[in-house]
Amino acid sequence: MQPLIDNARTFGQRPEEFAKLAEGQSPQVLFITCSDSRVVPALITGARPGELFELRTAGNIVPPHASEHPTSEAATIEYAVEVLGVRDIVVCGHSHCGAVGALVRGDDLTAVPAVRDWLASATPRPAGKAEDPEVAEGVQSHVLTQLLRLRSYPCVERKLAEAELNLHAWYYEVHTGTVRTHRQQTDSFEAL
Repeated sequence: MQPLIDNARTFGQRPEEFAKLAEGQSPQVLFITCSDSRVVPALITGARPGELFELRTAGNIVPPHASEHPTSEAATIEYAVEVLGVRDIVVCGHSHCGAVGALVRGDDLTAVPAVRDWLASATPRPAGKAEDPEVAEGVQSHVLTQLLRLRSYPCVERKLAEAELNLHAWYYEVHTGTVRTHRQQTDSFEAL
């Protein structure tokens, strides 16, 4: 913890670098990814403060849209699309994902009931090989499912129909730093 505290103490000693951020934000991308500490969107993309609007959930899950009981995830997506006017949404899964791995393997999650219930209610079990420690196939399948979910959000559906929004499926390899994107032409994840 101490290195983080030390950095936080010196971080604000460059006010000229941050003054413009007080004027507002205008990110062009909503980046939906896992809460995993090994996945750092700004590091992966090289984004500076104000360039990415982030949504991080266990397993980069986009829950089903429900107008009756909206979720914080739905509010974040709607805000990004309607208020901030993002032009692109990236759903980025990653190798060695604990959430997706648990789903693929069918792990017993009774010791972590909130995690168990979140995963059970939020997403179907992805395809994949239970013995694969990277859970590559499972994560890639899962990311595509989340993109389909996004399409069911009214604001996303409308912006897609108006050609004002693009959706992207990414897979980040924690162990190599490689980012792969889903190519519809080949229905495969290929290096960017």
